[in-house]
Amino acid sequence: MKMALVTTNLRGGGAEKVFLRIAGLLARRGHEVHLLLLEHLIEHELVPGVRVHALTPPGRPCPKGLLGKRLVAWRLRRLYARLARERAFDATISTLPFADEVAALARLPRLWHRIANTLSVEIERLAAAGPRKAARRRARYRALYGHANLIAVSEGVANDLRERLGLRDANIVRLYNPFPLGEIRALAQAPAPGRPDSPYVIHVGRFAPQKRHDLLLEAWRRVRRPEILVLLTHPDARLEALIRRHGLADRVRIAGFQTNPFPWIGGARLLVLCSDHEGMPNVLVEALACGTPVVSTDCPSGPREILTGALARCLTPCGDAEQLARAIERTLADPPPIEQEALARFDADAVIAGFEALPARWQAPRAG
Repeated sequence: MKMALVTTNLRGGGAEKVFLRIAGLLARRGHEVHLLLLEHLIEHELVPGVRVHALTPPGRPCPKGLLGKRLVAWRLRRLYARLARERAFDATISTLPFADEVAALARLPRLWHRIANTLSVEIERLAAAGPRKAARRRARYRALYGHANLIAVSEGVANDLRERLGLRDANIVRLYNPFPLGEIRALAQAPAPGRPDSPYVIHVGRFAPQKRHDLLLEAWRRVRRPEILVLLTHPDARLEALIRRHGLADRVRIAGFQTNPFPWIGGARLLVLCSDHEGMPNVLVEALACGTPVVSTDCPSGPREILTGALARCLTPCGDAEQLARAIERTLADPPPIEQEALARFDADAVIAGFEALPARWQAPRAG
């Protein structure tokens, strides 16, 4: 099978990391995989067997905006046609809204859009700032995804697309993100220069409103424990100011982006996720695979699908710093058992078969 995967870049985001993982797993199973980057910005380590193509020189971003998107789409279409000259692609997958728009403008054939977030929550956040902007975003998503073939990364995302966004004419397939659980456990044993020697709690995620570092720091201010809080994110002056404002300069450390975060996750006493919304929070599965307990907000969507059985008591309400602090202290004092069998549905071999079935499940989009 020949597949094209399209995304904006390979910077430090979780969605990009998973997309690269999907490409590598498909290549490992003998498929011809081409990763098409709209801009040559790469922080993740590339994987063997995947052919990477970029529309810009190394380090240069692609143009954005309406005209920029059309120019990038034209370039993408030319690259795609050249790569398909000898043999057509069996499936094309794009991920994240900008790449989705560009791929749609380029009219790439047999196209799937992979939706990695709960879009309705994003729209609700915009509505709090301005209803017109929220209405434009909703209209944009409906026009882009309303009659398309979509991969939802969780049941929560699939339901959000159908019910909250009203995409009843889209062809929606739920495919969890694939996790090579054995490899994750092996990578967790690798050396990790700079990792704290003293006990710590960890949070992994970019500094963005969705990730709620403000809530995390407010909760951590209330936690009465000897551990320090380690943030795996790029340094940011705004985040540093927020830490100082909470009086936590001596209890919080920004460790930066880590190409291999698993030794850091595996060495933590606890991982915390406190987002207002997600699609499928990879870091929860990764932490559990490393044997690290977690606490998570019960946000839409994903945490409730991952934290089942005894792990369900690690869920806490969104936006409540007091409850989050209590959950952190309770789980550190009495962590629940982590049953590795419960992670089997996320294992790479089980999930990647669903990607191999995409050509047969694709439907010609109905006219809007």
